[in-house]
Amino acid sequence: MQLGINLGYWGAGMDADNLAVAQEADRLGYAVCWAAEAYGSDAATVLTWVAAQTERIDVGSAIFQIPARQPAMTAMTAATLDSLSGGRFRLGLGVSGPQVSEGWYGVKFDKPLARTREYVEIVRKAMTRERLSYEGQHWTLPLPGGPGKPIKLTVHPQREHIPLYIAAIGPKNLEQTGEIADGALLIFPSADHLEETTIKYLRAGREKAGKTLDGFDVCPTVPLAVGDDKDVAALADTFRPYTALYVGGMGSPKQNFYNQLAQRMGYEKEAVEIQGKYLSGDKQGAAAAVPHELIDKTTLLGSVDRIADRMKAYAEAGVTTLSLAPAGFTLDERLASLRAGTEALERAGLA
Repeated sequence: MQLGINLGYWGAGMDADNLAVAQEADRLGYAVCWAAEAYGSDAATVLTWVAAQTERIDVGSAIFQIPARQPAMTAMTAATLDSLSGGRFRLGLGVSGPQVSEGWYGVKFDKPLARTREYVEIVRKAMTRERLSYEGQHWTLPLPGGPGKPIKLTVHPQREHIPLYIAAIGPKNLEQTGEIADGALLIFPSADHLEETTIKYLRAGREKAGKTLDGFDVCPTVPLAVGDDKDVAALADTFRPYTALYVGGMGSPKQNFYNQLAQRMGYEKEAVEIQGKYLSGDKQGAAAAVPHELIDKTTLLGSVDRIADRMKAYAEAGVTTLSLAPAGFTLDERLASLRAGTEALERAGLA
């Protein structure tokens, strides 16, 4: 199992620290550095900045939002980033959620699976430098009856096949991801529940494509907080607002994929309570309603030895790249967490 680092969103006042974290991860031999986007910083600019100031670590979009870009634009961006980084780019895609898609981008959040499949097909075709033509339900290239003609990518990519990941949570999306992608970007992974909530659907998708999970990258992001094992409860409490935000406030009342995941993990009543309180404006109450066990199972908390044991469990459950989101109030604390992650991987015998 490899380690990655997830920088999350840029522009929160820690930009210089984030670059230092990426550079330390590069020095320590982490495999990939991911950056996110929602409706603030865009991931492409951040990844260009990081790639220019690192040497070996891959840079990846977690995610480029599908409603934000036409697929041909994403192919252009991927080819450019891969070229500028010397073949170190990983393309992560996702449909975002209904609030962002419709409220920010003005793109109807409908048929996300079909849109994702077509999007991936167009991106991959463009990357081959064939003349681009496509007839689908959501995209037709060139537009019929007009002056458009099939055009091919003028840039010669560093690699024709750039690793393509999809952010997936629900069973149908996970199955399609296994079928059409090279990896899956996951959130709130519990090693105890990974087979039933995630892996079995990815495996079914791979089987549809006539493949196995060999070579497929299962890549969850996991918050990390290092400390004494006696303080695990306090460490977990630092992630209560984060968990409550996703389980309670992401998406819409009827379409919150994270809430549905928590329910599939056995927290049906708790997930309903968290969402109800969060959407009513009681964010503190929502955070207080998050079960300690849910946080503990979906994060890495405590001593290096305890974290090493959890890393073993993730590897045994099928995780191939574990992307860490190190907690810390200062840069030194975040860098220390990164080094603890490397030490834990070594103690787990996974390095």
